[in-house]
Amino acid sequence: MKVPMLDLTEQYQELKAQIIPALDDVMSNAHFILGDNVKKLEKDVAEYSNSKHGIGVANGSDALNIALLGCDVKPGDEVIVPSFTFFATAGAVARMGAVPVFVDIDPKTFNIAPNAIEKAITPKTKAIIPVHLYGQMADMDAIKAIANKHNLYIIEDAAQAIGALYKDKKVGELATAACYSFFPTKNLGAYGDAGMIISSDDEIAEKIRVLRVHGSKPKYYHHVLGYNSRLDELQAAILNVKFPHLNDWSEKRIQKARTYTQLLQELVGEHVVTPYQEEFNHHVYHQYTIRVQKRDELQAYLKEQGVATMVYYPKPLHLQPVFAELGYKEGDLPETEKAALEAISLPMFPELKTEQQQYVVEKIREFYQKN
Repeated sequence: MKVPMLDLTEQYQELKAQIIPALDDVMSNAHFILGDNVKKLEKDVAEYSNSKHGIGVANGSDALNIALLGCDVKPGDEVIVPSFTFFATAGAVARMGAVPVFVDIDPKTFNIAPNAIEKAITPKTKAIIPVHLYGQMADMDAIKAIANKHNLYIIEDAAQAIGALYKDKKVGELATAACYSFFPTKNLGAYGDAGMIISSDDEIAEKIRVLRVHGSKPKYYHHVLGYNSRLDELQAAILNVKFPHLNDWSEKRIQKARTYTQLLQELVGEHVVTPYQEEFNHHVYHQYTIRVQKRDELQAYLKEQGVATMVYYPKPLHLQPVFAELGYKEGDLPETEKAALEAISLPMFPELKTEQQQYVVEKIREFYQKN
């Protein structure tokens, strides 16, 4: 049996009869940039996030870049980020000329550890970027308390967490701004690059709108240096077709996660640690990520058996060559470094079949019986 990490073909076939007319409508009207489709998506995603403003941008990385500029992060400022995350989180900080300050994670959730944030604050600290990794929100009450105490901005990296809840609060409700990615592999994915920033701060939202169009307002008059980063109408049209299905797809992911957890029970303890979910969180399982012994050997074995897996973040950001000048060394962030050696993500998408999950777990069991 072949089990892919992600398969979007079935989803497309289900939505094809809606997507093709939506694309044809855009092309027939010949309005391709910042038109009605973008406006509708911005409004719907903002409302879904219990936020006042949605600002569509070209991709999730740009969302982080522009949100930082919107919060007036300048060269020399420090921004606290987790090291166990995708490069874009820290890359956006560095592109501002600011300094990413890497901190450790909570070993249970893989999310940024609030006590580590507190210890990392200096007079230069300007903002915190909590990453809601794998679909579960970070400890936002603790993070917000720290931010309020030290007068810091919070910019949520919610690329993997649209639809997630923290104590009944949605992404964006407890932050200055939040950033979504609609990369094709995400829970709500376009058919190319796309992203969005959400915020309930009127002043920052307006600044972000200006920044995404070269810093121009009115057109051809520039008071700030901005980006060319606009969510285009074709991607917005696709996302508008997909958006009403998001909650259903999230529920299916949750069901798949429960199935995996049940199937893996006999391996828990000696060989496997299944995902931990805080009881007050609504986890949308962008990924189903487990901790295992002999991770790399297991991944190689599963590949031989036709099972695709992903190791997200095998080398933590604080140890990446591009950030060598910051002076971090092995042992500085022990929980992050341990997770980088043990974490592996199993196939996860709404259309994943139970028999495929059973096969995946059977092959994991086989590996540990032989090793």
